[in-house]
Parts: sequence; structure tokens; C-alpha cells
Amino acid sequence: QVQLVESGGGLVQPGGSLRLSCAASGFSFTWYTMGWYRQAPGKERELVARITIAGDSTNYADSVKGRFTISRDNAKKIVYLQMNSLKPEDTAVYYCNRFPPVTTQGYWGQGTQVTVSS
Repeated sequence: QVQLVESGGGLVQPGGSLRLSCAASGFSFTWYTMGWYRQAPGKERELVARITIAGDSTNYADSVKGRFTISRDNAKKIVYLQMNSLKPEDTAVYYCNRFPPVTTQGYWGQGTQVTVSS
């Protein structure tokens, strides 16, 4: 049974930092590129960052480039998203999934809410 469990979100002031974690189980984590996605109210879900299997290549949305860093620990089956210099427009529910994303049951977890506000 596939499970992706996101954590680490919260309320933070503009300019602050958060580190998100995504614990994966039920599939061969080390076989896949992984991604972080986000969905803001009234908007479609978008890709924020992705990382290759070995972690040797990453890509970022232009809106987060230079502020966010994606990483992974294959031994622990965890994907991280370090978010610095947060802006109000980063407010969203953040999810992890394979890249490209898989829509079968379990791959979209509950997400973790990030709210950037003073």
C-alpha cells in the first residue's frame, strides 16, 4: 500500500524558513524521480521542485529558484524541501509525489499546509 506522508508545514512570517519532509512507503522509492508540488487556494496544483534518483540533478520552478532546495535520503525513503526567504505567495498545501506524478490511490497524501503571513 503506497503512502506518502508530508510534514513540517506551519505558519511562518515572510522571510522565514521551513523544512518539509515526505516519508514514502509501499513502492520502490529508489527507482523514481521525486517531486514536491503545491496547491494554493483557487489554483491548480503545480510542480515546485524535482530530484533525480541519485539526487544528482534537481530542477525548480522559477518562482522558488534560489530560495528552495530539494533533497532526498534513499536509505530512509524521505524527500525534503528546505524553504528559505518565504513569501506570502508561497502559501499553499505542499505535497510530494513521483515525477511525473502518479494519481493512483496513495500517491497524493494529505499534504502539509504552509502559511506565510505577518
